[in-house]
Amino acid sequence: MKRRIWLAGAALVLAAGSVAGAVAGVLPGVGPAVAASNGAVAVMPLGDSITDGLVVPGGYRIGLWQRFVAGGYNVQFVGSLSNGPASLGSKNHEGHSGWRIDMIDANIVNWLRTTTPHTVLLHIGTNDIIQNTDLANAPGRLSTLIDHITATVPTAEVFVATIIPLASASLETNLDKFNAAIPGIVQSKVNAGKHVHLVGMHSALTTADLADGIHPNAGGYDKMAAVWFNALLSVPGSIGTPVVPPTTTAPTSTVPTTTPSPGVCTATYQVVNQWSGGFQAGVTVHAGTAPLTGWTVRWAFANGQAITQLWNGTPTTSGAAVSVANVGFNGSVPAGSTTTFGFIANWNTANPVPAPISCTSP
Repeated sequence: MKRRIWLAGAALVLAAGSVAGAVAGVLPGVGPAVAASNGAVAVMPLGDSITDGLVVPGGYRIGLWQRFVAGGYNVQFVGSLSNGPASLGSKNHEGHSGWRIDMIDANIVNWLRTTTPHTVLLHIGTNDIIQNTDLANAPGRLSTLIDHITATVPTAEVFVATIIPLASASLETNLDKFNAAIPGIVQSKVNAGKHVHLVGMHSALTTADLADGIHPNAGGYDKMAAVWFNALLSVPGSIGTPVVPPTTTAPTSTVPTTTPSPGVCTATYQVVNQWSGGFQAGVTVHAGTAPLTGWTVRWAFANGQAITQLWNGTPTTSGAAVSVANVGFNGSVPAGSTTTFGFIANWNTANPVPAPISCTSP
C-alpha cells in the first residue's frame, strides 16, 4: 500500500528525496462563512495549508492584508474558515490543510455561492504532488476547477499561481511538470474570454524560504504576499481603488546620527505612505563591519503617534517610547548588509520623523 503524506498541521521532514512522517485527522479552524460588507471588495484566498498558514498562522494573508491597509484599499477576505493573528484584520479564507485539487473542486461551487467573491487567489496542487495522486491528470483537474470557478462567478478575477518549491528533489521534479502546464491552462481560459490571470509564485521563493521543506517561513509567506499584491495591482479593479489617497509630499528618512562602528548597528526610519489619521513607515537596520546576531531599535514619538500593526519585528511600547527587536528569521545580518521591518500607525496633528533613533546589538 502506498503511503500518503498530507500537507497538514505538523512539520514534515524531507530527506533523501522522500517525505517522512504523516499527519491524519487535522481539522482546520472553522468560522462562519462571511461575505464582504461595508463596500469592501471580497477576495477569497483558496487552496491548502499554505493558504491557511501552517507554521505561521495566517500565512501570506498577513502581509497581503498589511499591503491593502497601507495602500488604502478596502478589501475583505471571505471564506468558510477563519484564523490568523490579531494584526490580521480580516481572517476568513478557504485554505484547507491536506486537500488536493479534486477535494477543493468538490466544494468550490457552494463556497462561491455563499460568499460571491470579486477576486479569487488560487494556489493548489501541492498535496497532489506529495500524495502522488494521478499526477498525469493533475493539470486537467486544475483546469476543471478553474472552469467551475469562472462558471459560478463569471465576473470574478481569478488569479492562478504556480505552486511554491518543495525541498525534496524528487517531489520538485513532479512539481515542475505540474507548474509547466499552468501557463497553457491559464492562456486557454483567457482565449475563451475568462477573467483568469497567471501568477508566477514558484520563482519568487527558494527552499531557503521554507520552514519544514513544504510550508514557507515568515519571510517566505511575506514574499508570497508581495507577489499576490503586485499581481492584483496589475489588474485594474481586482481590489477596487484606494479609499484614502497617499500624501502628495514624500516624507524623508532620517540619517544615522553617528558613524557606524564595527559590529554596531544603525537604523533609518522612513514614512513611506501617509493618509488622514494614519501612515505606514519602514525602518532599515544596517550592520557595520561585523555581522549582527540580533538587534533592537528604539525611538520616541513626539506627537502621540501609536502603532497599530507591525511586521518583521517584536514591538514593546511604553507611552511614547517604542522598542522593536528582531524576530527569529531576521536577527542575523551579515556585515555591511541590512534588514527591514515596517508598521502601520495612527497620527493626529503632526507626524515628524522621530529623532534620535538608535540601534543596539548584543
